[in-house]
Amino acid sequence: MSNDITFSIIKPDALGRGDAARILCRIAEAGFSIAALKMLHMTKTQAEGFYDVHRERPFFPALVEFMSSGPVMVMVLRHQNAVEEFRHLVGSTDPARAEPGTIRAEFGTDVRMNAVHGSDSPENALREASYFFSSIEIF
Repeated sequence: MSNDITFSIIKPDALGRGDAARILCRIAEAGFSIAALKMLHMTKTQAEGFYDVHRERPFFPALVEFMSSGPVMVMVLRHQNAVEEFRHLVGSTDPARAEPGTIRAEFGTDVRMNAVHGSDSPENALREASYFFSSIEIF
């Protein structure tokens, strides 16, 4: 199962610009199914917990501030080889370097405000999904 799910967040920048529906359409058109979805406004404590792996990095405070600055959509997605396929769909973390046609190339503005988060491994997808969803919320 772990190869068939990934976790994603539509970030505050994309929600604030009204891009969530178009991003969700791109995800669906790429063949992903939504196994869980909710909208929430992370507190700073929740953002710190989610991004704890980056706590010692110099960008951590700005990341926490940004991710708690407005509503986000968190979701679990299903697809064969989900993590790899989703990372290909969203493109490089830096939208300026993202391949044309990727979500970040179209909707991102910079490395931090790059519209979406996507898990980087099947193990992290499971960990990240369980941060926001209980097992009975994932279909």
